[in-house]
Amino acid sequence: MFYLIYSEKTSRYYKGHCENIELRLKQHNSGKTKSTKNGIPWHLVYYEEFPTRAEAIDKEQYYKQLKGAKELFRKIKGVRLPAYVRAGSARKPKTSPGS
Repeated sequence: MFYLIYSEKTSRYYKGHCENIELRLKQHNSGKTKSTKNGIPWHLVYYEEFPTRAEAIDKEQYYKQLKGAKELFRKIKGVRLPAYVRAGSARKPKTSPGS
């Protein structure tokens, strides 16, 4: 399964894949996932199920590219494209501490 979660705290989206979305969301919200612990609480925005793990991983990789990110956010009605995607980047720019 491919999933997209969102943190209002950081205004950040996170794309991933898993077999059990309920368990994975609990892991993200428990602070046990290093890449998402600063954004707690995370909310499930979108998911797609696939017959195989390999297909879910392929879709995750595609959605992490600019073309795929634009397609993903077009699929989600009522969700505005993040500024970094509108500006032509597939990933949110890293900010330096204190900025």
